[in-house]
Formats: sequence, C-alpha cells, structure tokens
Amino acid sequence: MENPAQKKEKPKILLAYSGGLDTSVAIHWLNQMHGCDVVTVTVDVGQTDDLKDAMRRARAIGASRAWVIDAKKEFAESYVLPALKANALYEGSYPLGTAIARPLMVAKLVEMAKRLGADTIAHGCTGKGNDQVRFEVSIMALAPDMKIMAPTREWKMSREDEIEYAKANGIPIPVTVDAPYSIDESVWSRAIECGVLEDPWEEPPESIYGWTKGVGATPDKPEYVEIGFVEGKPVSLNGVQMELLDIIVALNEVAGNHGVGRIDIIENRLVGIKSREIYEAPGATVLIKAHQDLEGMVLPKDLLHYKKTVEQHYADLVYNGLWFSPLKTALDAFVDSTQENVTGTVKVKLHKGSAVVVGRESPCSLYSAALSTYDKGDAFDHSAAKGFIYVWGLPLKVGALARAARANGNGVSNDSAVIEEPCATCK
Repeated sequence: MENPAQKKEKPKILLAYSGGLDTSVAIHWLNQMHGCDVVTVTVDVGQTDDLKDAMRRARAIGASRAWVIDAKKEFAESYVLPALKANALYEGSYPLGTAIARPLMVAKLVEMAKRLGADTIAHGCTGKGNDQVRFEVSIMALAPDMKIMAPTREWKMSREDEIEYAKANGIPIPVTVDAPYSIDESVWSRAIECGVLEDPWEEPPESIYGWTKGVGATPDKPEYVEIGFVEGKPVSLNGVQMELLDIIVALNEVAGNHGVGRIDIIENRLVGIKSREIYEAPGATVLIKAHQDLEGMVLPKDLLHYKKTVEQHYADLVYNGLWFSPLKTALDAFVDSTQENVTGTVKVKLHKGSAVVVGRESPCSLYSAALSTYDKGDAFDHSAAKGFIYVWGLPLKVGALARAARANGNGVSNDSAVIEEPCATCK
C-alpha cells in the first residue's frame, strides 16, 4: 500500500489571475492538461472589479489557493509617478497604464512564488500581444531561474472557442459572445479590446466606456481643477493636500464626468502588428497635461527640448517591457534630476471632453512679465535685436551669397565687401 507521505506532490504553478476569460479558463486547463496545483495571485492596481469575488471564482474553478495583493499605493508612488515625471505617452497618446502595471505585478508574483515554493509562473497573455513580453522579460530580470508558462499560447483557442470551453466545463466568466471585450484596468487607465473594436472604421459603442461620459451627457458648465506639484509630484487638488493615489482617483471621477480622457488610436505593437486600441485615462490625461505645462514654465529651453527626446525613448522602453533594464534606471535618474524646480500650481479647465490648461504659477518660474509685456513696463532691450539677428542669420547670409556667386560663374567670393558692415552696436 502506498504511503501517503511518499505521494508525489503536484507541481505548483503561480498564475497571474485577472478574473477575466483567459485566466479563468487557464485554471481549469492547467489542472486538466498539466495536473498542476494552481495558485492564483491577483494584484490590485486599481481595478474596479470585485476582487474578492474573483478569488471565490478562482477557487470554484479549481485553484488550490487564491490571493489578492493590494498594491495600489505602491503602483501610484513607484510606477505611475516616474512615468508621470517623464510625461510618458506611447506614440504621443497612450499613458501606459497597462504597461507600467505589469512590472509591478511581476515583482509581486516573484515574491509570492518564492514564498510558496513555486518554481513556475503562468500568465494569460496571448501570443500576439505586448503583455506576454512585459511579463516574461520582467520575470527573467527578477527571477532568471523561474519557469514560465503561457497557456493561451499553447491551447490555440480563439476567443469564441474559449467561451465555449468555459460553458462546457462550467467555468464562470465575465464575457459573452455578444460582449466579448477584453478589459484591463489600473488606476492610471482602462483598456478595452476585441469584438467590434477590431474594425478600425467602426465607432466604439457607448456601452464599452466605464470611466468617461459621452460629450452629450457631460455638464454644460465647465469645471476647474487646480493641481499642486512639488518637484514634479502632484501633492494637492484644489488646495487640499492629498496622496498621489487619491488625486488620481479623484481626477478619474471629476475629469471622466466631463468626458475627458477617451483615446482611440491605431497602435504599433511590439510584436510587429498594428492594433486598434481604446483607452480611458481621465486622471492621467489631466495630470500629464498639467505637468507638461508646468515644466514649460520652469525648465530652460535646452533642457526642456532635450527632455522631450528622452520622454519618447522612455515611453518606448516601458511599452516594450524593459522597466527593469539598466537603461530605464539611467533614464529615471536623468528625469529625476530635471524635476528639482517643477514646483507650482496648474489650473485646468474641464469641459465637453477637453482638458485645457488655463493658468499656472510657480516660485521657480522663468517667465518674466517685464520682459514679455508690450505695455509701458517693458524691460526688454529692443535695440539689441538688430545685432542679435545679424549674428544669428550671418551663416545663412554667407551661404546665400556663396550660392549666388557660383550661379553667376564667379565662384565663391572672398571679397569681404559683399558682407554688410555691422552696425555700431555690434562692433
């Protein structure tokens, strides 16, 4: 008779569980196909789902244990904030809510896997999405010896096939054939894919939106919000000191009520295909616009312009799953160094789907009313302009004269007389 103590233990797999279709099917599939002990981990980064219900469903489907980790504050402070300081917008539009949530989720999964003695982490990403890269590259960076499984890449079921599989096996899922949308949420953005949205010509149905009102349903009267920053970090809303997480949550509600933050783009995925993506990011939209505007007031021109080139590299890096790379660490150091004077208050007008900066003030402002004004208080030395323009434009003038000389067959003239005598101010 076999000794129960000698019975071979099932391999333990930690599954990143969202509660959606793919990961719900994955619990059952891993149990049936691989005979695994599946432990689910859900990382709370601001989803509006009932995560306790997700835990119950995970256990009902076949998970031996189900965990929810509250990481909302850490997400805001350690992941959203660096991206905000970098004004990170992939292809100028997407504030990277999903992309910056994945490395945090992986960090928590790796911690839990080590704690529970699991040698494998599984995820529910498809074979043509970006998230598979973000999950797996981050796991490789934090736990290079950890095994990785991707059930959706193995089973090769379509989304419709998965729904039928779930029905056939009594798996509770939050989607139907008529509403097959894949939704990913963090406090920084809400992403919606699949279904009719895959036709780039079709206008998204109003029913897909959860955070923002359609313009027709928004208030007729505009609303103003004032955001206070200290060294690039939002610290207050309308004069009230608040945690960053609370500011984001409040702006999601206020700006979303005015229809701010809807994004509909054709996006270039890392895996080489174009996809139609729908996002809602009311709080992110307002905060990034306010932060960009404040930087315009306090950063010198050369630093501001150079930082914009870094921001594009930063957004690409994060989108491509390289959050834990040495280059990302180096870029963070540069970005942090630019934020010393990004302190002040920005006033934003919310109205009918738009968020417009209408005021800003800062103790570190480089704006001088005396130099900018055209009124009597004008302190700008207008007489200096002629000499400045002469020197600034001189290379262009020399080049034009040289081209004219060559065109006339005279070659390049060395006669200094062709150059206008500078004014007395410039001598």
